[in-house]
Amino acid sequence: MLALLEGGTYFHKEAIEGERLTGRFDRTIYAQELDAAALVGCDALIVADRIHPAVLRRKRPLLLSYLATGGTLIVLGENRAQDWAPGVAWEFRPTNFWWWLEKGTDPGHRIVAPGHEIFRHVGMGELVWHYHGLLTPPPGATSLVEITPEGDPHGKGGSILYDHRNVGGGPGRMIVTTLDPFYHHGSFFMPAASRFLGKLLDWTDEAFRASR
Repeated sequence: MLALLEGGTYFHKEAIEGERLTGRFDRTIYAQELDAAALVGCDALIVADRIHPAVLRRKRPLLLSYLATGGTLIVLGENRAQDWAPGVAWEFRPTNFWWWLEKGTDPGHRIVAPGHEIFRHVGMGELVWHYHGLLTPPPGATSLVEITPEGDPHGKGGSILYDHRNVGGGPGRMIVTTLDPFYHHGSFFMPAASRFLGKLLDWTDEAFRASR
């Protein structure tokens, strides 16, 4: 079963209730009301982007307990995940919203683990938009999409999407990204972000809803 943790904003509500994605979530949970009972039976929990970080910090014990019992967290961007999610290391980068206006610009996105299951659904056409900072995957995690040093204003490069299995030595799994598709989808701009969210949900349908 796939659940969504959301913050009650207009862009979260559009994704949940709007006709474009209706029916894509088995359960929706308002972040302020998250409790242990809400997580029972959830194979995966998407943490929608741009939930207030203070709420997520308060709910950290519940989220850690969920991981410890074998749950999967799919953590989207702009949530200050480095403050509450295990192993997340994030560095600020200025966001270039307008790179696409410069003809021939390569923003530096690269799929670095093309055999990963998510890429049966998500392709470069869904990934190449702006990003909000860079991640350093923890030991044992697999970086899936990276920004090249040439695409990084600081010249270092890093990950914007990774898969971490056996979090903390336990059975939990985390998919972490700095992309924020709910915001853009629900605000009706950035078509690539809407495509990314739809294709991400195609993957979660395969991975976590196949038995429905």
